[in-house]
Amino acid sequence: MHRNAPRIARTLACAAVALPVLLVAGCSSDSDNGGEDAPSASASKSKPAKVAPAKFKELPDSCKSIGKGTVKDLVPKSDNEAGKRVGSGDANDSTSCLWSGLDKYDYRQLTISLKRFDSEASLGTGDKRAGRFLDERVGETMDNKDNKKTKQADVAGAGDQATSVSYETKKKDSKGKSEDFTGERFVARTANVVVTVDYEGAGFEDGKTPKAEDLKKKAEKAAKEAITNIK
Repeated sequence: MHRNAPRIARTLACAAVALPVLLVAGCSSDSDNGGEDAPSASASKSKPAKVAPAKFKELPDSCKSIGKGTVKDLVPKSDNEAGKRVGSGDANDSTSCLWSGLDKYDYRQLTISLKRFDSEASLGTGDKRAGRFLDERVGETMDNKDNKKTKQADVAGAGDQATSVSYETKKKDSKGKSEDFTGERFVARTANVVVTVDYEGAGFEDGKTPKAEDLKKKAEKAAKEAITNIK
């Protein structure tokens, strides 16, 4: 008995060590089986990201985005009250209309542009893309070296987001004479659509150059009306 005691002790010790090893091995095996049912990391990466669908699927006719009364108010004696379509491309994505007129010595020019954005996984939602475009439109006017005394201001109550930029500039007429112009760019976003109103005026001969605040009020009026016609 005494001779076998050390051997028996060694046998029991080895068994004690082997038991937890078997238990760990068993747990690892169960874990591997569960992993076969779970999606792999590469599979989850291959799934395209989901973005919220764009609200507006089409644009109204830009030349009908404001009523005749608004046209007469902003562009008295317009040479074409129905407006003139400018630009090209898919009218469901982008459309612009121009009005101009001379009332005695007072000249006014109005352009309304509509731009729509779809939601795309790689680019973001239509709303976010439209927001970035709004910033670009504002930046174009602010960075234009021909524009002087630029003044930018955020405006509440015109769509989801709106910014106004007032400026002064000089332009040459058909005879090469330089004239002072006051201009206003009013950019508003409603969901995934951006409305840009460019409104300029000048006083020829004895006419007076329009005030920036007056142009801003009327440009805002046109933008709000155009927004109501986006459905």
